[in-house]
Amino acid sequence: MLTETSTSVRLLVEVKLRASKSRVLGVKGERLSVALAAAPVDGAANQELIETLAEHFGVARRQLRIVAGAKSRRKLVEIDGLAAADVRARLGAP
Repeated sequence: MLTETSTSVRLLVEVKLRASKSRVLGVKGERLSVALAAAPVDGAANQELIETLAEHFGVARRQLRIVAGAKSRRKLVEIDGLAAADVRARLGAP
């Protein structure tokens, strides 16, 4: 689920679109499940994913980017400035 580099962490994410509220649902299998209220139109869902993850992990939006899967429900997201241990702690994962 997590891959750590010297300056960032990469995280596998699966989004569920058109939810009633945007929120992190938790770890399911090898991916972080995230519900998004936005529709996948003009990048709105991707932007909302970045905002939701930034709020959840307590980082600035500029520290997150979608590395792969921008047009898919399964994405690879990179978070700058956090270690894998920090991400696990904020997810409540061992």
